[in-house]
Amino acid sequence: MPADLAVIGLGHHGLPLAQAATAAGIDTVGYDTDPRPAAELAAGRSPVDGPLTVPEVRRMLAGGFRPTHDPAELGRVRTAVLCPPTPLGPDRALDLTAVTDAARALAVRLRPHTTVVLESPVPPGTTEGLLRDVLETGSGLRAGRDFHLAYSPGRLDPGSRTHGYAGTPKVIGGLTPACTESAAAFYGRLTDKVVRARGPREAETVKLLETNFRHVNIALVNEMAVLCHELGVDLWDVIRCAETKPFGFQAFRPGPGVGGHGVPVDTVGAHRPLRLVELAGQVNERMPTYVVRRAAALLNEHGKSARGARILLLGITYKPDLPDRQGSPADEIARHLMDLGAAVSYHDPYVPDWRVRELPVPRADSLYEAAAHADLTVLLQHHRTYDLQGLSVKAQLLLDTRGATPAGAAHRL
Repeated sequence: MPADLAVIGLGHHGLPLAQAATAAGIDTVGYDTDPRPAAELAAGRSPVDGPLTVPEVRRMLAGGFRPTHDPAELGRVRTAVLCPPTPLGPDRALDLTAVTDAARALAVRLRPHTTVVLESPVPPGTTEGLLRDVLETGSGLRAGRDFHLAYSPGRLDPGSRTHGYAGTPKVIGGLTPACTESAAAFYGRLTDKVVRARGPREAETVKLLETNFRHVNIALVNEMAVLCHELGVDLWDVIRCAETKPFGFQAFRPGPGVGGHGVPVDTVGAHRPLRLVELAGQVNERMPTYVVRRAAALLNEHGKSARGARILLLGITYKPDLPDRQGSPADEIARHLMDLGAAVSYHDPYVPDWRVRELPVPRADSLYEAAAHADLTVLLQHHRTYDLQGLSVKAQLLLDTRGATPAGAAHRL
């Protein structure tokens, strides 16, 4: 059956788009080169942690969303949006294998007048280079003449109650002005504002800038956290005061590391590395080790050794109030603590089981009892369900890496 939209790639990038399109009444099919995501969705479950809850998946299915592993469905749509993952490879460049696979699946079924949009994070030049070549070679059609081709950077704030899909402006960069307008007409059905870039390269670089902006600024405040601890300065009070400045400042807050799906990119294709981003990555990657050093120092200050210490980790997801653990620093922190000989356990309302080095980590059922029993409790993620005031009373020692506890109630990063 023909559909208005095919979302290709049913992961963290594609599922929110499919959800928004289905809610807007757009007849949507979801396709993935891997058969498992479509099977999970058809059964009413999300194939990945984070983007969608089970009730949300079921509402999508009830609204007409059709997950499929049949590539024939791709030949009967007006718009196809490619959302496959692009993880970092060993050389810290984005791995475009999944983009190529998705494009090949679409190319052999691509019809004239279809609008094709890429949303995955990619190096500038990918849309009019790699993607265009694969689509034109596989279809025999010409981009900009026989079908529309554009790039639109994914802009998602998972779990946010403030920044929903409709309220987040969409940037569009088409191969030609007509390509831009065709893609803009589609996204205009989903969002309140469409921003037209000069072309695909500009739109691709928007994603590069937005992602690296976040990581560089987190690195800055993480370095400030280390410095302020050495100086005996309350960084959290510094941030509270600094963010009252109405211009020239945006508040970022330190943490035990940086997780999520927006990975920093310190190289742009074959071009020169972005040295500031490379340095920021080094700073952020050191934070789990720094947290472990602070934990060991706290235990020592209270006459205890990390070896044999009972350490409870609270919140092991990369973002509050979501089950997604992509890139969470909790795994590395747990490994370092285990190397020191600590007995590590955890509590997280969103993660029923957790394995580190293929071994199960004990999960605490009663938060207060576990905190009272532990020699040290480390808050890694501040879920809304945590009563930190009560926790600070119960815990023998509390290290707060998120600055979520009241001043004086815990040792803060």
